[in-house]
Amino acid sequence: MTATPAQPYSPAQPHSSSAPRTHSALRDTLTLLALPLAAALALPAAFAGGGTRRWFGGRAENQRAEAQAAKDAAAAAFYELDTAQRDLRISIETITAVDDSPAARRAVSDFEALGRRIDEASHQYINAVDAHDLDRDDLEASVAARARTELTAAKDELGRVKQDLDRFADGLGPLLGKAETQLARLAPAVERARQGLLAASNALDAVRQSGLKADDLAARLASLGPELTKLNQGAGAHGVPQTLERAERVAREAEAVRVEAERLPEKAAEIDHRLVSLRTRAQALTTRAGQVEPVLSELRRRFSAACWQDLQQVPDQAVENVRQAELKLTEARAARDAQRWPDATALLSTVRALLNSTDESVSAAGDRLRRLNAVQKDPQQEIDRTRFAIRDAQRLAMTGRNTPDPRHARPLDESVARLDRAIGTLEGRHPDYWHFLTETEAVRQAVARVVAQIRDERGAGH
Repeated sequence: MTATPAQPYSPAQPHSSSAPRTHSALRDTLTLLALPLAAALALPAAFAGGGTRRWFGGRAENQRAEAQAAKDAAAAAFYELDTAQRDLRISIETITAVDDSPAARRAVSDFEALGRRIDEASHQYINAVDAHDLDRDDLEASVAARARTELTAAKDELGRVKQDLDRFADGLGPLLGKAETQLARLAPAVERARQGLLAASNALDAVRQSGLKADDLAARLASLGPELTKLNQGAGAHGVPQTLERAERVAREAEAVRVEAERLPEKAAEIDHRLVSLRTRAQALTTRAGQVEPVLSELRRRFSAACWQDLQQVPDQAVENVRQAELKLTEARAARDAQRWPDATALLSTVRALLNSTDESVSAAGDRLRRLNAVQKDPQQEIDRTRFAIRDAQRLAMTGRNTPDPRHARPLDESVARLDRAIGTLEGRHPDYWHFLTETEAVRQAVARVVAQIRDERGAGH
């Protein structure tokens, strides 16, 4: 509302137009006391005649009082609506500061439409007040009655708009609650971001005092400087949702820097330990790789070529892997001395992978000889182990059935035939024991897949 009406009539404060009447009455009274009795007795007749308005009573005065009451009621309705509109504008501004959703934009549009209705009702009220001077001495009863009618109509319209405004305010509850929640989170979130940056900076200072550089962490912390500037500029410049998201992100990244900085001395000690441990392991593998050649010699002497040909490159490959591992260890030591922690960690991971591969290949030669010795001495143990797995699967396939499911019986029958063929390879002057071992292992794996299939199907059916 932009216009402000005249102050409502208050009986406790007489209007200025009543002052002359009061002074005139006092003067006439004093004159009456001074006149002779006959003249005084004749005076009331003079007051009763003429066109002067009566002071008290009469239809005009009643209409004036009713019009004044209507004016007071309209003024009260006007100010009540104005106060509600002001309060609601604060709520709308709270929502728009936080929320840019379609629902929020619709609320703003609806509030503007209500504002236009409020302006129309206010103009109707102000026009009614300005159109009638209820303090005129010569106010006619018909004029007072018309004033009362127009003022009452203005009051009723103000009341109807106030009811619509109240219903609109009630509907804003969810949007306003969400906005107030975000605003309540804003200040603590910004403060957490500031405290997080301070804690990260203090942690970096402590690390540097211990002799560690932590340049990468310092760079990450410095990159948050512009974000802190925007936080200090406030939500008014960048919006509440954006400021809230920025504060949470800054706090999260600052916390990560702080944690890594505090862990840096531990990481340096861990890298030192891994350097020593992996170098010791590389030296041990060098010794073990030298033992592969005698194992291969025995394999060549006692078993067919198929049992050892795939192991021929193990000694040379082991030596090359250990050499590469030692070179990477040297690079890792240089990276650690330069405090390039990510580089040092990556190089040590490469060294570990090389040594693991070498360990497996060196162990494979000795494991091959052990298994071939066992099967050459007693192949029946491997045969019995495999047959037991097949029979166990066959019993499972027949459980609760008169005939097995072809989907289960077929692979089990094929496994029996495959085992028989593998046993057949043991005949002859130079049995291929390694082929026999790989075949029996493959048969057991096929049987295990059938067992898993049966159990899955029964489990689903159950």
